[in-house]
Amino acid sequence: MSRFFSEKYKNLAPYVPGEQPKDRRYIKLNTNESPFPPSPLAVSAAAEAAKTLQLYSDPDCSLLAAEAARAFGISEDEVVFSNGSDEMLNFAFMAFCDSAHPAVFPNITYGFYPVFAELNRVPYTEIPLRDDLTVDPEDYIAAKGTVFLANPNAPTGIALPRSELERIIRSDPGRMVIMDEAYIDFGGESCVPLTRKYDNLLVIQTFSKSRSMAGARLGFAIGNRALIRDIQALRFSTNPFNVNAMTMAAGIGALRDREYFARNCRLIRENREFIAGELRALGFEVTDSETNFVFARHPSVSGETLYRELRARGILVRRFDRPETADYNRITVGTREDMETLAGTVREILEGQK
Repeated sequence: MSRFFSEKYKNLAPYVPGEQPKDRRYIKLNTNESPFPPSPLAVSAAAEAAKTLQLYSDPDCSLLAAEAARAFGISEDEVVFSNGSDEMLNFAFMAFCDSAHPAVFPNITYGFYPVFAELNRVPYTEIPLRDDLTVDPEDYIAAKGTVFLANPNAPTGIALPRSELERIIRSDPGRMVIMDEAYIDFGGESCVPLTRKYDNLLVIQTFSKSRSMAGARLGFAIGNRALIRDIQALRFSTNPFNVNAMTMAAGIGALRDREYFARNCRLIRENREFIAGELRALGFEVTDSETNFVFARHPSVSGETLYRELRARGILVRRFDRPETADYNRITVGTREDMETLAGTVREILEGQK
């Protein structure tokens, strides 16, 4: 860092994104991107919007909000958009956390939570998962502070049922609960229907995964009108044009193409079950994922060895160093061809380790 860098950030450990290599062509199963391109409706809408890029984008995202309202059965003033769901999560830390309202989240979850807490100088508590890598709802019913839960969780892929999440939400009406549903479209139960019932719930989702728009950067939050106004106040105080015109148009197209969305989600679920079965047949322990990735470890090959051997053979997966998960690899679900190649390559690696 330079000698001018503010002391308030001296202990900040930045988030480390998944590897985006340029040295060769890989089967890329490390960043939970969709293996499918965006909807043709999204692509054509973005191309049309490109014709007017000399103008600022609509700061209210009016047309996108109207489309989202139809898609999710909400009002237009119950949704707000952001430059990816990461920006929305940062807004949530800014809006609903401080020294009197510390953040609370699992010790094994999305790696940006502690970064946002440190960035915003918010005290936080990390609650250990159970031995089976599941979240214990009782831990959060008793917790004091603003609760952040990724459901399904990452990198484990395990989801809690909505009924258990509702227990957490209703247990303390004076406490905010932020539900991060980045992977909800692959099998979990969304808490969006609960936003009309509880005014202490904000649900955050993204277009990056199930709607194949990771490169467009579009996230959103759904909640009661007062919470949305809180987020809007921060958004308009930082960058009211945070969603560009092409992304906004692509988002509308993606929401309208429901058949394409449903097909891709179905194929990813099918491919997930295929690769989970293949890995289990090879002796792997695989968590019960409800996401577009699987989380797996083998009793006789370390996570680091498998990661390096796969990378050497042109397949990228993601590994996390902390002791509880060091022997696991998180593997994005790709096309069936990708999954067949992965299974065959893993088989070769295991045979070579004997």
